[in-house]
Amino acid sequence: MKQLKKFTAALSFLLMAGVYGMACVVYAAPVEGQDYKVLANPQPTRNNAQIEVIEFFWYGCPHCNNLHLPLKGWLKNKPDDVDFRYVPAIFRGNWEPGAKIYYTLETMGGMDDLHDKIYDAIHRDKINLNDEATLFGWIERQGVDKDKFVKIYHSFTMQNQVARSKQMMQQYQLSGVPILVVEGKYLVSGKPGGAPQDVVTALEKVIEMARKARQ
Repeated sequence: MKQLKKFTAALSFLLMAGVYGMACVVYAAPVEGQDYKVLANPQPTRNNAQIEVIEFFWYGCPHCNNLHLPLKGWLKNKPDDVDFRYVPAIFRGNWEPGAKIYYTLETMGGMDDLHDKIYDAIHRDKINLNDEATLFGWIERQGVDKDKFVKIYHSFTMQNQVARSKQMMQQYQLSGVPILVVEGKYLVSGKPGGAPQDVVTALEKVIEMARKARQ
């Protein structure tokens, strides 16, 4: 009986310790160099009334693809004081088509419906959306006005959008994706070998840190 009591007490202690430990993980302050890095030259945000979060991504990046669904889940319950936006990254010439796809659909107002499908087309279905003939055919099958899409895709405005993305890569001193930038100065990318959900957890902690800094 005494051994049973000792075992029960020890088990209760371990369970309580585990719960406390999880609480510490959830509510611990973010650690610089682990959860985030500080940008040497902070960039202005587009809306001073809200905490800005930018995800720099590339559709062809497997890590961006893995992060997409956890981040999408977080966005469903995004805090009201957070201003979130996507920015397609362009580090090499073969990244430009992905940026143009994003900006074209954003201009047409169809980005919300097709963001998931583009990732699936590239990573699951192995469709080469960098090839224009393949891309335009795929776009048409999604119910998008092909002629309008092609016109915007090849427009001068789109060239300016691509140039702006390249400029932002330099301004934010990025070396890879996915990267989440909070308030124009905190870079969140996760730990090497970490899970996508860890990136979202780190993002939440950094947002809370930014919120407290504002107060």
